[in-house]
Amino acid sequence: MSDDDITPSQISAVNLQRAQRYIDSGQDNLLPILKYPRRVISVNFPIEMDDGSVEVFRGYRVLHNRTLGPGKGGIRFHPEVDLDEVSALAMLMTWKCALLEIPFGGAKGGVVCDPKSLSQGELRRITRRFISELGDDLGPYTDIPSPDLYTDEQTMAWVYDTYDVMHQGNNNRAVVTGKPLLLGGSPGRREATARGCVSVTEYFIHRGLIPALSELRGSRVAIQGFGNVGEVAAQLFSECGAIIVALSDSQGGIADGEGIDLTEASAFKKTTGTLVGLAHTETITNSDLLEIDCDVLIPAALGRQITADNAGSIKAKVIVEAANGPVTPAADRILAERGIWLLPDILVNAGGVTVSYFEWLQNLDNETWQLDEVNSRLHQRMRASAEATIARWQYLQCDLSGNEDAEYPLDLRTAALTLAVDRLAQITAQRGIWP
Repeated sequence: MSDDDITPSQISAVNLQRAQRYIDSGQDNLLPILKYPRRVISVNFPIEMDDGSVEVFRGYRVLHNRTLGPGKGGIRFHPEVDLDEVSALAMLMTWKCALLEIPFGGAKGGVVCDPKSLSQGELRRITRRFISELGDDLGPYTDIPSPDLYTDEQTMAWVYDTYDVMHQGNNNRAVVTGKPLLLGGSPGRREATARGCVSVTEYFIHRGLIPALSELRGSRVAIQGFGNVGEVAAQLFSECGAIIVALSDSQGGIADGEGIDLTEASAFKKTTGTLVGLAHTETITNSDLLEIDCDVLIPAALGRQITADNAGSIKAKVIVEAANGPVTPAADRILAERGIWLLPDILVNAGGVTVSYFEWLQNLDNETWQLDEVNSRLHQRMRASAEATIARWQYLQCDLSGNEDAEYPLDLRTAALTLAVDRLAQITAQRGIWP
C-alpha cells in the first residue's frame, strides 16, 4: 500500500506494531484488547434547515478503551469525518491519557457536515440532535466530549444544555469539557493544547536533544493551521522570542522571513476569513509551508500532511505535531534517516485533554481554579511526561534487544507509545479480564 492511500486506522495499527516490538513479551496476550474499540455508534438524523428543507446527517461516536476511566475525546464537524478517522483518533486519545497518567480512556466523535456553509441555528440543531441520539452513552462517568475541529465553546454549551435537559436533577457540568467559563469551563482550556505544545518544545530544546537549536528565542517557526491551536501557538511561541515566518489556513498560506505581525494577521483573518493577501507577506500554499526553510515546523491542522512524497523536502530541524497524525509512518522513517527530530502528537498536543481533566475535576467539586494554578499544573504534567518519554527512549536505545534492523526507527514516537501501551497493559493485567 502506498503512503498516499494509508488510512488513519492503518497508521494507528502500524504505530502500535512499532511499539509492540519493545513491550514485554509476557504482555503480548493483552495487546489485542487495545487494538479494537470497545464501542462504536453510528447515527443518522434529520435536521430542518433554515430554508425549510430537511437534510439527513451522519454522526459517529467511538469509545476505544475504558481501562483507566470514562471515555474522553472531542467532537468534530467536518465534511471528511468518517468512522475510520474517528476510530483512529479515539485510539490516539487512549495513548495520550495513558502517557499523561490521566484517568480517562480514549473516545472521539464527529458529524459529517460542512460547518462553513451552515448557519448558527443549523449548527445548534445538529449538535442538539446528535447529542440526543447518543443519549445515555454519554455521561460524566461514561464518556465526556470536548471541542475539536470546527467545534468550540459554544458547541460544548449546546452539548451541556442538551444533556442537562435530558438528565435533570444532577450535577451535569462534568459531562462535557471546553465549555464557556460561565457554564463551568476551566480557565486556560482554550489555550491548553498550544501551551502544552510550547512547554514540550521548550523542554526538548532545553535538554539539548536537538543539537541545531539551543533556545526558542530567535528560532524561525512555521505553523500549518491558524485555528484555535495554531493561532494560540503562534502567539505563545512569539512571546518566547521565536520568529513566526509562515502561517496558513484552509485557503492557503503566507510567509515573511523577517517575521509575520500576528496582530495584523489575526485582524486580517477575522475581517476577510483568510490569511492569504496579508500586506507585506508572500502568498504560498499549504504544501509550500511544510517545505519552507525554518527551525521548527508545527503541523496544527489535519492529519497525513507529511508523507513519503514530501518528507525528503522538509527543511525544519524539528517537527512538532500539534495536530493528530500529521506525519505518516513512512515519513517518520525518512525524517529519522535525515536527522530531523519529531516530537509526537500523543505528547505534544495532550495539553487539551490535560486541562479537560482539570475542568472535569473542578466541575465534580463545584470549584473554579485560578488560571495560574491551571497553567502551573499543566506545565508540570507536560514536563513530567516529556521527561518520562526521554527516559524510555534512552533506555530502549541502550537495550535494543535485537531490533537494530527494525523497519521503523526507534524514535520519540515509538518511545512515547511504548510507555503508554506498557502502562495500559500492566493495568489491564492488574484488573483482570471480566468475568
